Amino acid sequence: MNTHTNVLVIGAGVSGIGVASRLRKEFPERTLAVLERRERIGGTWDLFRYPGVRSDSDMFTFGYELRPWNELKVLADGTSIRNYVVATAKQFGVEQLISYGRKVVGADWSSTERRWTVTSLIEATGETETRTCDFLVTATGYYDYDNGYQPDFPGADQFQGQLVHPQHWPEGLDYSGKKVVVIGSGATAITLVPAMAKGGAGHVTMLQRSPTYVMSLPSVDKMTAVQRRFLPRHLSDRLTRARNIAVWRATYFGSRRFPALSRALLLRGVRKHVGDDYDMTHFSPTYNPWDQRLCAVPDGDLFTAITSGKASVVTDTIEAFTPKGILLTSGQELEADIIVSATGLSMQPLGGAVLSVDGVARQLKDGMTYKSVMLEDVPNLAWVFGYTNISWTLKVDLASSYLVRLLKEMDATHTEVVTPVDRGDNATDASVADGELTAGYILRAAGELPRQGRGFPWRMVMDYKHDRKVLLEDPIDDGILEFTPARTAAVAQTASA
Repeated sequence: MNTHTNVLVIGAGVSGIGVASRLRKEFPERTLAVLERRERIGGTWDLFRYPGVRSDSDMFTFGYELRPWNELKVLADGTSIRNYVVATAKQFGVEQLISYGRKVVGADWSSTERRWTVTSLIEATGETETRTCDFLVTATGYYDYDNGYQPDFPGADQFQGQLVHPQHWPEGLDYSGKKVVVIGSGATAITLVPAMAKGGAGHVTMLQRSPTYVMSLPSVDKMTAVQRRFLPRHLSDRLTRARNIAVWRATYFGSRRFPALSRALLLRGVRKHVGDDYDMTHFSPTYNPWDQRLCAVPDGDLFTAITSGKASVVTDTIEAFTPKGILLTSGQELEADIIVSATGLSMQPLGGAVLSVDGVARQLKDGMTYKSVMLEDVPNLAWVFGYTNISWTLKVDLASSYLVRLLKEMDATHTEVVTPVDRGDNATDASVADGELTAGYILRAAGELPRQGRGFPWRMVMDYKHDRKVLLEDPIDDGILEFTPARTAAVAQTASA
């Protein structure tokens, strides 16, 4: 096995396959390898198996720019998304470059050898494996694959039913005819409730501490279906993608500028589905739209489940678990055969791996990001982190395209090493997540994420239009990146020895 490659990508989920496919397309002559902890491609879309699992972003922007989403589903199911990612890996010759079952535990940059040494654990055997590369790409997502966030519920050990976390859904769980309580009000909860109600549960109750903004989207893009009848496929795909990006950007920035109007429109949309007699406090958050991510439901399926009587919403706090269910602070007891704690994720940047430079550990929280793609004072490394206010993959596309530009610049200037260097004391005490979203999983992990800078390029912005310009058009050599010229072959061989 060749243990040295020009580029090494960590992760074979949506991000890793997106980056690796772009690199294979642009640099077929470069050696490339991908390390994946799981035994299959897919990342998130291979891990989560709960009923109804699907995207919460429209697939025409969630899909890759270099291989557009080919179906008409707007919010696709998890299996369809994973199949799409697998097909992309096959099309660009990435599938055969993946080594599975590798948990990356450490990556150390050597300034002497000018290369990364990446150590991974082969979990099936307990052996360790070492690889080296010239350029490292971390595309590991942002949460802990081993442990979802599970609050310490008082009396949980007394509950005589089954307590389930969506991240570790039991295979073959039978909920037919049973009383189910889903704790939570985020994207996972609003997906589970209608899916389990439709799947035969006796009754499903969504127990939420506070409401979330929910909006209905059509399950099928009829406009795109019409476009495809009259326009070439590539042109139709571009138009749909551009339209949906514009709509989501207008929704986000419009909500930020006119929160009262946005709130009124969102609540009116809910009222249209649930009727005039429904208690709207269950869908009326106390915060402004986009302080937390909006939740989308296809064809209003959540509202349909509620109005049909198969599901209901309770807004209250948990006093304690009981043998039969959950005792609420109000005194009401919710009986349950199964309780699903859709309480969120635990964030784990870099998949738990330790980054170091010349043997000295570098924690994300001690530095800033450069253009949201590289890390301060860390050579030859790309850090892929998607958007939280629009489709994640839009940023993956921009990051991979920027990486292509960067590598071509390095080739043209005979450069071997590139490092973002802050020469102006730009770091602040704020996390890159501060001020973006107030979701619990982000707030819990704020201390583990990179610092926010005083201004761009050290400041992370969640703005696709801005990033598209600076990553795809602005000069690569901007006076901040530090380039190290390539050595002669003899000098490089001596240094390696």
